[in-house]
Amino acid sequence: MKKSIISLSIVLFFQCSIAFAQENMLCQGAYWTEDEGAIFMKQTAFTWTSEADWEKRAAVIRNGIIQGMKLEQMPARTAPFNTIIHSTREMDGYIVENIAIESFPGFFITGNLYRPLNPAPFTKSPAILSVHGHGPDLRFGESMQTRSAAFARMGAVVFAYDMIGYGDSKQVDHKIPIALTLQTYNSQRVIDYLISRPDVDPERIGVTGESGGGTQSILITALDSRIKVSAPVVMVSAYFFGGCTCESGMPIHKSADHQTNNVEIAALAAPRPMLLVSDGGDWTKNNPRIEFPYVQKVYSTYEAESRVDNVHLAGERHDYGKNKRAAVYNFFGHYLGLNAGRIPYQDGFDESFVTLLTSDELRVFNEKNPMPAHALKGDVEVMEFLNWK
Repeated sequence: MKKSIISLSIVLFFQCSIAFAQENMLCQGAYWTEDEGAIFMKQTAFTWTSEADWEKRAAVIRNGIIQGMKLEQMPARTAPFNTIIHSTREMDGYIVENIAIESFPGFFITGNLYRPLNPAPFTKSPAILSVHGHGPDLRFGESMQTRSAAFARMGAVVFAYDMIGYGDSKQVDHKIPIALTLQTYNSQRVIDYLISRPDVDPERIGVTGESGGGTQSILITALDSRIKVSAPVVMVSAYFFGGCTCESGMPIHKSADHQTNNVEIAALAAPRPMLLVSDGGDWTKNNPRIEFPYVQKVYSTYEAESRVDNVHLAGERHDYGKNKRAAVYNFFGHYLGLNAGRIPYQDGFDESFVTLLTSDELRVFNEKNPMPAHALKGDVEVMEFLNWK
């Protein structure tokens, strides 16, 4: 009996030691000062000079993300989607539907599907993952609805989906310890679903989102080569690592063998087209001077400088507002083969064709369409189903 107690104590000691070590590897919020972030960029830029050098570093960074979020512990992505679609509405140049797909058995990705009203016959459309940042159920907000509708009118199939813990995705709390893993896995499943559709061109998949949605955008682009074009908005910073559990609550930036930041994670998109959108009112205010030159250097090793750009709006603040959307419309139009000319234009894009719907109209689960009975409920039940270690 005494021996068993000692053995248990040793196990608990090592578990606590591992947890403490992992905690020490976290890079959260404003982990560095602005100057420290700039110094890291300068020093790291001298450690590689060629495409081969960068590819070696990129492999270390990408493996650090996968290992840090323990993505390999998630189920194989083979479960049926068991798609739920309802409330199809025809709007001015686009269609919007309420949708849920099963990410893994009992866990649902919830959102809205925006489609072109009259797609070209016998052709497949580009597709866009439209993700949002932190705030009160932003899938129902003006920015998310407007950009998703505009992309659809331009000719894309758009999946606008909830962060976990927001909107209809209330099966777990947003700050569940594995939020970062769940959201990344969900994004992979959204891609799986989109390319399974007969109306989607699997070679033209894009992603965009603001703030925490920008974090989701750079991570899924870094890990999944099926993303061909990305536009992270008001997020990429040399010194700010994301302040939420879903962005930096797992050790994806640092290990015993490496240190990186969100600039290098964003640069893993190279040589695929990427637009960084920044402003003067948040942690992206240094993009033109510090972050973007580093990303440009990465793209230059591939001789692909023309595929990366930075739109910096020094007089704006932290949002995905009209001017930021306009930049993405043009970028996605060029690289995804969308028709930005389908959006009325007079001294700027006129988005007044978009009909803003209420949250009740956009919800997937309601009294008429309840959440399936087999849905997992709560953080503990989800963690136990995943047998998380």
